[in-house]
Amino acid sequence: MKKIIAGLIFIMLISCTSTRLVDRWRNPEANEFKPQKIMILGITQNLTARKIFEEDLKTEFLNRNIDAVESTMVLGDDFTQSMKSEAEIEALNAKLISKGFDALVVTVVKGVDEIHSFQPENHWPQFGRYYYRFQDIYYNPGYYNDYKVYRVETSVYNIRETNGKSLVWVGDFEIVDPQKIRTSVTDYVKAITNRLEQDDIIPKIN
Repeated sequence: MKKIIAGLIFIMLISCTSTRLVDRWRNPEANEFKPQKIMILGITQNLTARKIFEEDLKTEFLNRNIDAVESTMVLGDDFTQSMKSEAEIEALNAKLISKGFDALVVTVVKGVDEIHSFQPENHWPQFGRYYYRFQDIYYNPGYYNDYKVYRVETSVYNIRETNGKSLVWVGDFEIVDPQKIRTSVTDYVKAITNRLEQDDIIPKIN
């Protein structure tokens, strides 16, 4: 089940989307941290989608004079294709530090909700017309809309810290009814970078 959820992380990349911030947390003990070199990791077995997302987010960081690298350039294409032990993950952390990285940005889908919603129309002032108009709801499935909402989480870690300052920032987003790959990537990357700017994790573009 975990592999299925992880594999869904960039289904949003194959469709048009509306992205909204649900919640976010900024570590008050890490206010002074400003990332200088970031590795971007999308946890998914869809290599193509992973590359698209990581490349777009990398571009946004580079535009803000932050050195950024896609995980595929550091870890190879097959890193997310198998489960890793705690020892392997610790070795990865050490490898990143040795290469000059000080931050890791990780994105993963935490769940997918199936929504079955009624599509409201204009209010009707008289009961007769209201009932006549909407009695068809029970016989016409077109009055309802089925769509998916992807619950996505992006986290920023200071990999040089081992105490409570390691997790710098985490944001929970909802991607509603995705439709097209490019719109989905653009929308989600914009949502992440805008929020990171507002929370003073990364600088704004001059």
